[in-house]
Amino acid sequence: MTPPRTRAKTSTRLPAKDAMRIGWSALLVLGLSLVIATAAWAEEKTIKSHGYSFFGDLTYGPDYPHFDYVNPDAPKGGEISIATLGTFDSMNPYTRKGRGGALSTVMFESLLGEGVNAPAPADVYAEYYCLLCETLEYPPSKDWVIFYMRPEARFSTGDPVTAHDIAFSHNLLLDQGLQSYAQAVRRLIPKVEVIDDHTIKFYFAEGVSRRSLIEQVGGVPAWSKKWYDESGARLDESRLETSPGSGPYMIDDVDVNRRIVYKRNPDYWGADLPFNQGRGNFDKIRIEYFGDENSAFEAFKAGEYTFRNEGNSKQWASNYDFPKVQSGQVVKNELPDGSPPTPNGIVFNLGREVLQDKRVRQAVALAYNFEWTNESLQYGLFEQRASFSQDTPLMAMGAPEGGELAFLKSLGDLVPPEMLTDDVTVPHTSKPDRLLDRRNARRAMKLLDEAGWAVGDDGERYNADGEPLRLTFLLNSAGSATLSAVVENFMSNLTAMGIDAVLEKVDASQYTSRERDRDYDLVFDSYAAFLGTGTGLIQRFGSEDAAYSLFNPAGLASPLVDAIIEASLRAEDSETEAATLRALDRALRYEFFMIPVWYKAVHWTAYYDQYEHPETIPPYALGFLDFWWYNEEKGAALRAAGALR
Repeated sequence: MTPPRTRAKTSTRLPAKDAMRIGWSALLVLGLSLVIATAAWAEEKTIKSHGYSFFGDLTYGPDYPHFDYVNPDAPKGGEISIATLGTFDSMNPYTRKGRGGALSTVMFESLLGEGVNAPAPADVYAEYYCLLCETLEYPPSKDWVIFYMRPEARFSTGDPVTAHDIAFSHNLLLDQGLQSYAQAVRRLIPKVEVIDDHTIKFYFAEGVSRRSLIEQVGGVPAWSKKWYDESGARLDESRLETSPGSGPYMIDDVDVNRRIVYKRNPDYWGADLPFNQGRGNFDKIRIEYFGDENSAFEAFKAGEYTFRNEGNSKQWASNYDFPKVQSGQVVKNELPDGSPPTPNGIVFNLGREVLQDKRVRQAVALAYNFEWTNESLQYGLFEQRASFSQDTPLMAMGAPEGGELAFLKSLGDLVPPEMLTDDVTVPHTSKPDRLLDRRNARRAMKLLDEAGWAVGDDGERYNADGEPLRLTFLLNSAGSATLSAVVENFMSNLTAMGIDAVLEKVDASQYTSRERDRDYDLVFDSYAAFLGTGTGLIQRFGSEDAAYSLFNPAGLASPLVDAIIEASLRAEDSETEAATLRALDRALRYEFFMIPVWYKAVHWTAYYDQYEHPETIPPYALGFLDFWWYNEEKGAALRAAGALR
């Protein structure tokens, strides 16, 4: 900017005092102009984009027509139906009581959208693209973010989705959502400002990592403020009525504990967006509920539902030889899975005093015989999981070296010396020819002796106060028969070691309640795999929320893990981030709060031959509800043949 002009004087000579005054005025004007120009330049330096990634690299440009893996010409129509086990008494998935219905988040969209039960896009990691927003804007410091929303976005009621709804939803999660979520977010996001009906700004706290903050606020589900105000409903209560969503699907029919049907919204506002091309292709999504796995499988054979993403090795290996498979009416297929496997296994409740001794946990783990279990109960179809980022570049291997070693050394005394020199913790091996591996049993006995649990005259183990070593395993009775057999055999080995092992099978509602209360010693549960850093690591593995976080079933609270996560959140380049995450995997395995079990690198799918999918399945989602589609001609042939009910 140039300083404003001054009117010319008739005199050609000024007194020195006046000349000095005018000189200072000119300098002041020039200085103010420079400040204004600098501010304008700084404003121009903000980043405005159609999507977001932490390091700024996006695979899809602003004019992308559709995601690469979809079929943009996929026809719309038909129904896909799946099964689930157990019960439900609510269509509110955020309730703290009861059980939410399957897929009950499917109606809701966010500023940076995701897919129908799948990430979108599913071929890249940690990239987020506008859905309810048109663009977002933020400075290089990421101290704040502004979302510019699409004025055409509508709830299924026809009401517009506004910035007021987003702000309301954000605050509702803080006031009535999970305690662990609310506490974490309040620290990081102190303020939200509605600038106008379609513009919203989030401010981030000073001195905290900028990791996950923009995608955090961009991922808040959009609920209708109007509906909550008029209904008086609470987010944390169990109910069948829900806020209208803005997504492609809406609730069609609910039969409690039996069936849920979602239907396509014929007036869906976002049908023509590039984000949605080739996606959300079914007219209806139906979920059938069953009391046990056997009845669910028999119903599939009878044609009562049409798609199975199989997880039971026994079923997959031996029960898919029924006539419809042989005739080709049912397709049995293995499709690639590029995601790291879910870190599931037998989780120790570290809140129990008896399990706070790592030697006890190590001894208990030796009762699990993966090799025998895989060969005898699972048809040899699995591999044993070791890592929280299995088969990815972030999986810790051998002894630390390079950037990972340097990072661990920088943490000082928090790192046990052996972590710097020894190979990473890996699962023990067992002989597959018998359930109880005698070598492992002897190791377990020695560890229990060292931990002060001596064998009494009755063969049971007691501490110095005469208290028995008793462990209870909580199991959902609606789970698979194979899992039940695995756990029962594991408990048999514990009993052989002198442990009073009690298996408690409870129904689905009791299981949910007790799991929330962490009322167990052992439970079959899971954590989340990681391919990058983010504040979600704090919820899953951090100490501050360990006492109550539903995402941390062990109650892990480790200063070492906390320090690694904090450093990872502050990593400023991908190489440093990778080193910290390999260290995190190493530390989590060292802490030993879970017995890792099995995994597979493919999806086992079985479905009636009326569905089609892209030739290339993206690495991070099978996407059968998202980007598969219905072939009307094939569906008609199946119905004509009586294959479907």
